[in-house]
Amino acid sequence: MSDLSTVTVLGTGTMGTAVAHSLLREGFDVTVWNRTASRAAPLADAGALVAPTAAQAAHGADVVLSILFDAAAVLEVLDAAGPSVGTGAVWVQASTVGRDGTARIVERARQLGVTLVEANLLGTRQPAEEGRLAVLAAGDPDVLAGIAPVLDAISAKVVIAGTEVGQGTALKLACNAWLATITAGTAQSIALARAEGIDPHLFLEAIAGGASDSPYAHLKGAEMIAGEFAPQFALDGLRKDIGLISEAAAQAHLDPALLDALADLYASAAARGHGGDDIAAVYTAFGTARATPAPHA
Repeated sequence: MSDLSTVTVLGTGTMGTAVAHSLLREGFDVTVWNRTASRAAPLADAGALVAPTAAQAAHGADVVLSILFDAAAVLEVLDAAGPSVGTGAVWVQASTVGRDGTARIVERARQLGVTLVEANLLGTRQPAEEGRLAVLAAGDPDVLAGIAPVLDAISAKVVIAGTEVGQGTALKLACNAWLATITAGTAQSIALARAEGIDPHLFLEAIAGGASDSPYAHLKGAEMIAGEFAPQFALDGLRKDIGLISEAAAQAHLDPALLDALADLYASAAARGHGGDDIAAVYTAFGTARATPAPHA
C-alpha cells in the first residue's frame, strides 16, 4: 500500500458499505459516517472506526470519499465536514449528482479550500463488495495519480474521463442511460415472450453468445423471470439519475423521447411499490410480473 493509509467514507448505503469493506480488505484504516448511524454501526465489526459526525470522520483522513444520494446531500456534508479536511487531503466526490449539482459542489469546495476530484462508481452491490467496480474519474491528473491506490482498491478498472471535475459525471450519466435502457428492454422482451406463451428463458438462450448478447440482460432477466428484486441498484436511485440525464439531454438539445419513455416506465414500477427494489422491478411496469417463474424448456 502507498503512503495513503487513512480513508474516510461518508455515506454507508449499499455502495458506501461495500466500498468500505473493499478498503478494509486492502489494508486501509477506514473511518465511516452515515446520517442514520445504525447504517454505519455494523462496519465496526469489520474493523472500521464509526464516527459520530461527518466532521469527526473527515478529520485526519488522507482521502475522503463521499458516496451520498444526491447533490443536496453532498453539499450538506461538504459544509459540515469540509472545514475538517486537512491540508494535502483529497475529497473524492463519488455520488451521482448531475451537471448542475457538480458545479455547485466544485464551487463550494473551492470556497472551503478543499482539494476535490470525482470518481463516479459504475456497478452494483456485488462488484462493489468484491472491489470490481469501474471508477469514472476526473480532475487534476496529479491528484488522481496520488490517490490511485485508493481507487485501485475498490475497482477493476479506472477510466479517466478528463481533467475537469464534471467530466466523470457526464460519463456516468451516459453509462446509466445505457443501464436504464437495457434493463427496460430486457423487461419488455421477457414480458412479450410470456404474453405469447413462450418460456422467457428461451429469450435469454436465443441471444446468448451472439452479437446482441449482454451479461447484464442475463443478470437482470433472471431476476425478472424469478420475480425476485433484491436491491443491487435501487429503482428510485435510477429514477433520480434518469432525471439528471434528462436535464443534461435538454441542455444539449437532444431529443427526449426515449428518456421520457424510460422515466414513465420506472415511475410506473415505483407506483406499484417497487421504488426500493432493484431496477429489474421495471418489469412490473409491463403488467405481467409473476413471482413464479415459467418452467424451463
